[in-house]
Amino acid sequence: MPSKPIPGSSGEVLTCLPSAYVPHAATGLLHLPRFLAKAKYVKQHGALPASYAKNYKRGMDRFLCLHLGIDPAAVEKIVFECIDAGLDDAERDRRLLALFPADLRVAKWNRDYVQKGMTPSGREFLNEALTNMGCADRVEQIVSVVDLIEFDEGRIE
Repeated sequence: MPSKPIPGSSGEVLTCLPSAYVPHAATGLLHLPRFLAKAKYVKQHGALPASYAKNYKRGMDRFLCLHLGIDPAAVEKIVFECIDAGLDDAERDRRLLALFPADLRVAKWNRDYVQKGMTPSGREFLNEALTNMGCADRVEQIVSVVDLIEFDEGRIE
């Protein structure tokens, strides 16, 4: 039987976040739904758990924003303003689309995103992370950072 993460080995796990493989409905961009959900969580709870806070507006959030040529704080600001004003996701998405460049280069981003961790140094990172989770035997099945996110949050058995 394949191993599962040691509970708590990666810190608190937020199973309320959307899958890393689900694209944003209005743009098709992978990861954007997670970034938006994390911003919403911060607004509603004051902060993310430490295991997520360390990469909030950094890590994949930052990579996505670098791809789009925007500041992660601008995305957070739109999410916060829409929550404060009681606006729906359609208005939030309208504001995001006004912030984003006209050409989102969705295919390029999505391909790059799902391949994060496939370089030799990325594989070392994944091996270390899986070892720390008590799952070194899963290194052949968890082949990317996105897979690691899904595995940690219980969406990959």
